[in-house]
Amino acid sequence: MHDVGTRHPPAVAESRHRGLGPVGGLLLAAHPAPSATVTAVVTALAAASGRGTAGTALTAAALLTGQLSVGWSNDLIDARRDVAAARRDKPLAAGETSARAVKAAAGCALAVCVPLSLGNGWRAGSAHLLGVAAAWGYNLGLKRTIWSWSPYAVAFGLLPAYVTLSLPGAPRPHWWATAGAAMLGVGAHAANVLPDIDDDLAADIRGLPQRLGNRGARTLAAAALGAGSAVLVLGPAGPVGLTGRVGLAAAGALSLTAALWPAGRSRTPFLACLGLAAADVALLLLRGARLS
Repeated sequence: MHDVGTRHPPAVAESRHRGLGPVGGLLLAAHPAPSATVTAVVTALAAASGRGTAGTALTAAALLTGQLSVGWSNDLIDARRDVAAARRDKPLAAGETSARAVKAAAGCALAVCVPLSLGNGWRAGSAHLLGVAAAWGYNLGLKRTIWSWSPYAVAFGLLPAYVTLSLPGAPRPHWWATAGAAMLGVGAHAANVLPDIDDDLAADIRGLPQRLGNRGARTLAAAALGAGSAVLVLGPAGPVGLTGRVGLAAAGALSLTAALWPAGRSRTPFLACLGLAAADVALLLLRGARLS
């Protein structure tokens, strides 16, 4: 999943992207950082669940192509608005690549994603493709509605199923894995827009976090990410243990910090949300062998 992204002053952005050339601009339009992050996390989950080398590589390839298609579609769909807003941090708006090239790349990535996903089995492949469809739905307009959180909940919530359904016997993931991943997605969505709420509203992007305002958005992020931590610690059978209790205490502290920090320009709430998101990812990875 890819959101609006952090803004940069035009002069800084122009100097950052100048000289990239069409290939570099095309790669940058794919939102490489979130694409690589999501792919790496799910690849690690697949490895921890016992997919094996070949299966893990196939999982990674399908994830990466799906993420690239989402990233390219995001910039392509927003191109006119980015040009009108003089978004020099966007390769299309800055003239570093062409709409034709981005459209072709997005289409090719999506076309390749389908057989790669189904190569993991039709159940796992269907789960992944449904998540990719949700992400495209976000780009196509849901991000400007009160339902902006729903594609994140669907796409992230289906990731454990994509991993477990590709295992022998196609076992379903435990409820806590699906719920924890979905909450991570919702929290990540709310946290990701925190630095850009004012700019988003000016661009008529009125997703749920933007409608809630800064305080409401960080409360939503803190609540969703904190709940995700609690589910991932308390959901699995067996004793919580010292590590789990310490993790819950840390998640609670970070949640309160993000939600209750005084209003202003401080980055503390955003950093607290990043810490919570990292904790949820770590908990998912630690539970990788027990997802189903």
